[in-house]
Amino acid sequence: MENLIVSSSPHIHSRATTRNIMRDVVIALLPATVAAIVLFGFKAALMIAVCVASAILSEFFFSLIAKKKQTIGDLSAVVTGLLLALNLSTKVELWQCMLGSMFAIIIVKCVFGGLGKNFANPAITGRIFLVIAFGAVAGGAHTVFTPEISAGATPLEIIKSGSGTLPSLFNMLIGNRGGAIGETCAIALIIGFVYLLCRKVISWHIPVVFVGTVFVLSLIVKQDLTIALYEVLGGGLLIGAIFMATDYVTSPMGRLAKVIFAFGCGVITVLIRFWGSYPEGVSFAILFMNILSPYIEKIHIIKPLGGIKNVKK
Repeated sequence: MENLIVSSSPHIHSRATTRNIMRDVVIALLPATVAAIVLFGFKAALMIAVCVASAILSEFFFSLIAKKKQTIGDLSAVVTGLLLALNLSTKVELWQCMLGSMFAIIIVKCVFGGLGKNFANPAITGRIFLVIAFGAVAGGAHTVFTPEISAGATPLEIIKSGSGTLPSLFNMLIGNRGGAIGETCAIALIIGFVYLLCRKVISWHIPVVFVGTVFVLSLIVKQDLTIALYEVLGGGLLIGAIFMATDYVTSPMGRLAKVIFAFGCGVITVLIRFWGSYPEGVSFAILFMNILSPYIEKIHIIKPLGGIKNVKK
């Protein structure tokens, strides 16, 4: 008993570090990154390089000016820049990539205190900023293999407008269709999902419930199984559900809370896609649920052993 050490919770030890987790996320994004460069060419590679470099430099100079400890070594800025780039169309200009990364890192992350204190996913918020400021960045662009597809002819826009020819489901899987550079290749994103599950970086709850909700609700609304599949494979649903809705900082921890969070993301996505002015709703849905996450988190809070409810006298 003499050597008994008493300290406050949590009493959990893990070898996982922020750098290790972010490294695994980068590795999981590599298939989608390679697919983006293969499908969309040199412009995609430039966009990725500019977004990542701008994110790193923004965090470095903010910390330098604010006289805070440098945190670029944890790789979180790399993840933010990479995710932002993969969520943009090749119609975006390189200076817009730089601006989006600066907004995501400085305004959304650093101003709020840095990693772990941001209220929303920086990459998601950076993309929404660019969509609102420069609407064209959200539209699709053709791949190097489909030059006949006009820019903006994404599957979701075709479904929403009711005009145009949808690509085959096979092309949806391999990414040979219009869209943001990192969202088109479903196979690459699923490989990343499996890697993160195997590494136990994320759990299945948010991605599966998010995607499942969109699929079921789309099937109910459209009464068409094929359209429901396009709603899952089209747009940024997979990259959003796997890599951004699962963000440790902005998503709840408990299993039930995760399910509620993901269900809310799915419902809002469907509402925007079918009845909103945008053909895509994943980014807005995740941002909205990020704001509600602290309240959803309270659902899984466990009452301390022996604790009693406060009773007003």
